[in-house]
Amino acid sequence: MIEPVQRFFGSRPESVRQAREFASTNLFGWGLAERTDDIRLCVSELATNALVHGTVSDHGFLVRLEAEDDVVRLEVHDSRLRRPETRQADDTDVSGRGLVLVAALADDWGVQDRTPLGKIVWSCFKTAGGATA
Repeated sequence: MIEPVQRFFGSRPESVRQAREFASTNLFGWGLAERTDDIRLCVSELATNALVHGTVSDHGFLVRLEAEDDVVRLEVHDSRLRRPETRQADDTDVSGRGLVLVAALADDWGVQDRTPLGKIVWSCFKTAGGATA
């Protein structure tokens, strides 16, 4: 197993881009480039959800990545207990498709409570080869 990495991002719109870059840098460093596009898109969606719906005012979010046994696990930690819900957006809706995309791209995903307060939205991605240390 590769040592997991994590980084906290502030409550700013540019944090979503920084979270994508954080994920890409680590995935390439681990030799796991084949699922990078899917994982980057999921980072964008989950980080955006954390900023818009999941964080208490002026609180940021944490992104954690780990790779083990041909699976990459992405976690986004935020400070609210409110659980996200998938819903079908209409063609005219300008938002509401994020979790539908995560469900389509990830091999599995879910939500778990975080102590002392908040939640973790996680997604897992199967990879073709093992990660290199």
